[in-house]
Amino acid sequence: MSEVYLEYTNEQSQIEISEELVEVMRRAAQSVLEREQAQGNFEISLTITDAPTIRRLNADFRNIDRVTDVLSFPLGEGGVFEKNFATGATVLGDIVICATRAAEQAQEYGHSLQREFGFLCAHSVLHLLGYDHVGSAQEAAVMEQKQEAALAAIGLAR
Repeated sequence: MSEVYLEYTNEQSQIEISEELVEVMRRAAQSVLEREQAQGNFEISLTITDAPTIRRLNADFRNIDRVTDVLSFPLGEGGVFEKNFATGATVLGDIVICATRAAEQAQEYGHSLQREFGFLCAHSVLHLLGYDHVGSAQEAAVMEQKQEAALAAIGLAR
């Protein structure tokens, strides 16, 4: 069985990020990788941040000057990823989640904070693996199905 290591940083203070919530995100990432039949161990850098920081990152890297819920920064290209020589884990990339936007969305959609953070993490892992829903309704539908299957497998079904 594969293992996911989250290199976790919390850069905000508005929303409490418990160890349990971090574990939900790790399990969501692992569930996606299992469904993608990924082999080995994986490392993901996860940063939880605030609205001004994610807005700046979104503007800097995507030329979109607004707050977003999550950003993904894949480190692989064409399915080829580097290894962390100290651990042997495949380094997938970086995920940045806006805690306040995640909390707002959990309330808007009427589900738990765990479900929202799990969803954002699962969504981002698919991006780290090369999926992209922007401009493709078909790819968006594929991602939606994969995210929901991964979340259902860890008890976070809609």
